[in-house]
Amino acid sequence: MAKIKNHLVIMAGGVGSRFWPMSTDEKPKQFIDVLGVGKSLIQLTVERFNGICDVENTWVVTNKKYVSTVKEQLPGIAENHILCEPCRRNTAPCIAYVSWKIKAVDPKANIVVTPSDHVITNTEEFKRVINECLRFTGETDAIVTLGMKPTRPETGYGYIQADLSSSSLRNKDIFRVDSFREKPDIDTASQYIQKKNYFWNSGIFLWNVSTIVNAFRVYQPAMSRLFESLLPYYGTSKEQEEIDRLFPSCQSISIDYAIMEKAEEIFVRPADFGWTDLGTWGSLLLQTKRDLYGNSCIGNDIRMFESTNCIVHAVQEKKVIIQGLDGYIVAENDDTLLICKLSDEQRIKQFTNQE
Repeated sequence: MAKIKNHLVIMAGGVGSRFWPMSTDEKPKQFIDVLGVGKSLIQLTVERFNGICDVENTWVVTNKKYVSTVKEQLPGIAENHILCEPCRRNTAPCIAYVSWKIKAVDPKANIVVTPSDHVITNTEEFKRVINECLRFTGETDAIVTLGMKPTRPETGYGYIQADLSSSSLRNKDIFRVDSFREKPDIDTASQYIQKKNYFWNSGIFLWNVSTIVNAFRVYQPAMSRLFESLLPYYGTSKEQEEIDRLFPSCQSISIDYAIMEKAEEIFVRPADFGWTDLGTWGSLLLQTKRDLYGNSCIGNDIRMFESTNCIVHAVQEKKVIIQGLDGYIVAENDDTLLICKLSDEQRIKQFTNQE
């Protein structure tokens, strides 16, 4: 029997400038060196899957205006594995497109789908959990999502309610999902973390290609028919033309609403490997190493005096000296310097008049 191959799908179409001035709509956070380690978040994403998925089985789905950036940052990815969305339609059409593409070349493929902009600190534990879940999906018709053990009552993440009363017969660490919950208010989030069976929704999914394609056929028949109709064009010179023509007609819907909340064989694997979905400067401060005064300094020559609870990002060749700040963002990029209260970071767009 042929060995089931693991495929990696990276969703990299997101836009935005939450880490302005480093990130912009032209170069969003997945393509920048947020952590100051000399690699972008998408490069770190590919790196952490080394040994799990071969590079020839790695796929990137992105917006058309980022294709050249993907090619530049990930030269090892085959050009025909960089899929170009002509417009934004959320995660369900993105996943449907790449799923039918993979099925056309490897009908037994085992797939892990991940966003391109997450940070993982314990990569060895991450690899252990991913390999464990891929074995599970390779042997079953199940869909598995990773649930992160919450460390605080976070209102910026969705939650997964798990049935911890009994685990899967094949794996004692994998449980059925009772429900998916939207981003809560602070009181609801505090209740969730006290109950022990609520986990942050990581947005990392694992399944066999037949499982996800069949799920689309059952729960999203119109979308299924669209990508099924493109089978004669996948891998041909006319593929992009047909995608450009038909993709905009897809409903804009997340994979959670389209499939996860409807399907029956949905499981969660609770995990703890230092995960964060970097969405704010505040989340970067929490995730990075801080000094005794709560300051996180990302850069080669940053000096802090009488300052507390600040996030400073200055990786270019500049000396930065800061005195007397408490709870501030200090970030520079090229000819732009941002100094802003952490508590006001949601107003950065307003300050810069960005759309």
